[in-house]
Amino acid sequence: MTIETLSEQLCFGGRQGFYRHQSAETGTPMRFAVYLPPQAQSGPVPVLWFLSGLTCTEENFVVKAGAQRVAAELGMALISPDTSPRGEAVPGDPDNAYDFGLGAGFYLDATQAPWATHYRMYSYITQELPQILAAHFPLDMSRQGITGHSMGGHGALTIALKNPAVFRSVSAFAPIVAPSEVPWGRKALGRYLGEDATAWADYDACALVRSGKRAPLVFIDQGEADKFLGEQLRSELFADACASAGQPVMLRMQAGYDHSYYFIASFIEDHLRWHAQALAPV
Repeated sequence: MTIETLSEQLCFGGRQGFYRHQSAETGTPMRFAVYLPPQAQSGPVPVLWFLSGLTCTEENFVVKAGAQRVAAELGMALISPDTSPRGEAVPGDPDNAYDFGLGAGFYLDATQAPWATHYRMYSYITQELPQILAAHFPLDMSRQGITGHSMGGHGALTIALKNPAVFRSVSAFAPIVAPSEVPWGRKALGRYLGEDATAWADYDACALVRSGKRAPLVFIDQGEADKFLGEQLRSELFADACASAGQPVMLRMQAGYDHSYYFIASFIEDHLRWHAQALAPV
């Protein structure tokens, strides 16, 4: 479980680091970012994961969201993994499109060739990377929350719903809530998992809620001016599924906001403070 330190910088009294290791799950080098607040110098701190969206890497959230200031105040670590395996041997989209393959791992374990060899992001996020983090950083892994944006919001919701004993809080920004029913999701799930749509339900937040999976109160922010809302995101489908199944959800529709990191930066403080309350010692 060795890791390579790529860079570390002081940030609001804490430390922002970027790291790389050889992943057994993906069979490739994987990069991730960790922000440790100043409180980590005195002992383990709670953890908030941020899963990024299509085309992103471990850098986007770290550089654009402006989350470190509040995380330093709250004493919360921020974990930002990459969004897919990468390397010359890793297949991308056959048409070089942005919404599949490299930068678009959809936080699932692929079952179809040629994707199954490397695209194991679900197991990487839920099993391998937590072991790496626990071994190398002062983190309280009994207090974990998860959030994400767009494809990463999809990942946060599905991972939290399937691992309620691990994640004490879950939120999302503009998540893909019903990938089985939208073009981005149907393309990704069809190629990664095969054309049998029954296999897709395990990575579909709406389907998971309808099947009985549960999480604590789910907090979602969605921009009303998001150009992807009507075709790709469909937040109303998750609200309907939660209402029918009795899953608590707080969906805030934010007038005038789009899909960008300007939207995330505008509301990340609300999410950090909300997660901090959920992750407080009991």
